[in-house]
Amino acid sequence: MASPTDTISSVPALSVRDLRKTYDNGVQALKGVSLQVMPGDFFALLGPNGAGKSTLIGIVSSLVNKSSGEVELFGVDQQAQRDAAMRLIGLVPQEINFNLFEKPFDILVNYAGFYGIPRAEAAQRAEQELRAAQLWDKAFLMSRTLSGGMKRRLMIARAMMTRPRLLILDEPTAGVDIEIRRGMWSTLRAINAAGTTIILTTHYLEEAESLCRNLAIINHGRIVEQGPMRELLAKLDVEGFLFDIEGSLPAQLPQIEGAVLLASDSHTLDLDMPREMDLNRVFAELQAAGIRVRSMRTKSNRLEELFVRLTNGDAGAKEDAA
Repeated sequence: MASPTDTISSVPALSVRDLRKTYDNGVQALKGVSLQVMPGDFFALLGPNGAGKSTLIGIVSSLVNKSSGEVELFGVDQQAQRDAAMRLIGLVPQEINFNLFEKPFDILVNYAGFYGIPRAEAAQRAEQELRAAQLWDKAFLMSRTLSGGMKRRLMIARAMMTRPRLLILDEPTAGVDIEIRRGMWSTLRAINAAGTTIILTTHYLEEAESLCRNLAIINHGRIVEQGPMRELLAKLDVEGFLFDIEGSLPAQLPQIEGAVLLASDSHTLDLDMPREMDLNRVFAELQAAGIRVRSMRTKSNRLEELFVRLTNGDAGAKEDAA
């Protein structure tokens, strides 16, 4: 993917201040949202269904009118300089929204034409982006013949035709299998490494933890947590592990003070323990009980644990925010 021509600066790629949105039916979708995304970041915007993610993205991309608040893109006021601001953004929506009876090459060239890019230049860009998306061999086939993962990559390639400085991805891997998803991760990492700032929404929390450096969690139209991924995950005070055991577990498991041990099956031990607890003590007590650990792995996605902690218990109060 081609890199943006502008250099990374200290001006935020996206600055949102006290953003509010109330729909005509009275639903308050956003209740004073403020956040910043810095140039070059890979940023996750997370939240349960109805939290306000889609409304926020819609406002930033000028598809939804705000009720109040301020939005700036690389220092450009979205309201006062809408056309200039929108040229800085590439949007990949969740739904497939191109003509399935067009060829990928034509989809990209025609899209570029809407932005005033000369056809000769658009053709060059289309080849570059289709090659980067590993779709050049499909460039002149009907788009309806593409697999689900290829269609997703085509949407990313289309968004990159305008050389956006900020790429917004609304659940780009929804509905594709894990192998295709991980292939798309490589594509997105390459785009980000070339200098494009990325904002990602996803319900696959392991995806956000793998790709993103910073995140914000939105719930009921408010940001409930934001900051660097590592710092937020470090707030968790419990760690979980799965131990693969040599042989079979005994009928009676040892009692380890401060830890919770459960048998997942006859060969797998499930452990929850405080972060400050010494794991070597756990190994020593297991060995004393005749339990030999062959291997271990982290039990659960840490971001999922943080997400559930911050948003759990709110189902009854959930608003149809987006």
